[in-house]
Amino acid sequence: MTLVAPATVLGLAALATRLPLAQRYPALALALFLWLAADSLMLARLADADGKRPAANQIVATLAAACAIVAIASPPPLQAALRTMPAALGGMVLVLLAHVGMATVRARGIVLGADRDARWERAAAQFLPAPLVRFARLELAVLHIALLRWGGPADVPPGARAFAYHRHLTPMAIALLSLSAIEVAVYHLFLGHWSRVAALAMFMVSDLGLVYLVGLVKSFRFRPILIDGDGVRVRAGFLIDLLVPLAQIDRVTMAFRGDEIRDSGTLNAALLAWPNVVIYLRAPVVRTTWLRRGAYQRVAFRLDEPEPFVRLLHWRLENP
Repeated sequence: MTLVAPATVLGLAALATRLPLAQRYPALALALFLWLAADSLMLARLADADGKRPAANQIVATLAAACAIVAIASPPPLQAALRTMPAALGGMVLVLLAHVGMATVRARGIVLGADRDARWERAAAQFLPAPLVRFARLELAVLHIALLRWGGPADVPPGARAFAYHRHLTPMAIALLSLSAIEVAVYHLFLGHWSRVAALAMFMVSDLGLVYLVGLVKSFRFRPILIDGDGVRVRAGFLIDLLVPLAQIDRVTMAFRGDEIRDSGTLNAALLAWPNVVIYLRAPVVRTTWLRRGAYQRVAFRLDEPEPFVRLLHWRLENP
């Protein structure tokens, strides 16, 4: 909700700046747009802070984001009006420069620091919103797997034990890819006779979607479920990646009730099948997505060979 609400406000404000009344009074419309952008983003920042006071760099970053959005999303009459207001333009530039300077200092500390885990992603998140950086990383990862990785071992860190879940998905995945390819070809054939522009637009959308689908299907093999020193890393391709610490695990079983799987307190990571393993937790594990934030008491998934997983996890729980 902290992403949806400000995005809705900013979208409506950008549309309002294109109304005839806003074009007639561009300076006033620009001021209102800037105020709405700064106010909505700051309220979202305060909501994310859970009652804590935002740091100075977070406030500057929020104001810089508002300035950048206004400068980019404003229509030409408002941009022309901004260029005739040196005080407003200079203030926006100073805020952006302050954000870049503060972010550069923090990013340098991250890159040169001892913690090397995802350092470039964390460094980029000092300049751009963290959700945008995570989205860009995921997009690049999907394209890399879809277009460049056609073999090799799965992504298993040293010291981790991998458990596959992709074999039962392979027939369904091949059928889904085949149907998608046929659908894309039919759409191109019919739209090409009706409109060349529509055919090109559909080509970009459908073919890119097909590439993403290939990447997702291939990610099932490259991203297995893991047991490592930290706990159980439950993965379902690019769709789910959740670390369940060993200290939070109460028990693991292959015998469970159907109503437990359907309960809202269960994260069902099984894809196109009924799960065959359920992990019960002592304390809820939290998973945050673009749309919602959920706390789960159970995690369910399906493995191709569940017995070795259950035996190893039992042993890890008994020998922490």
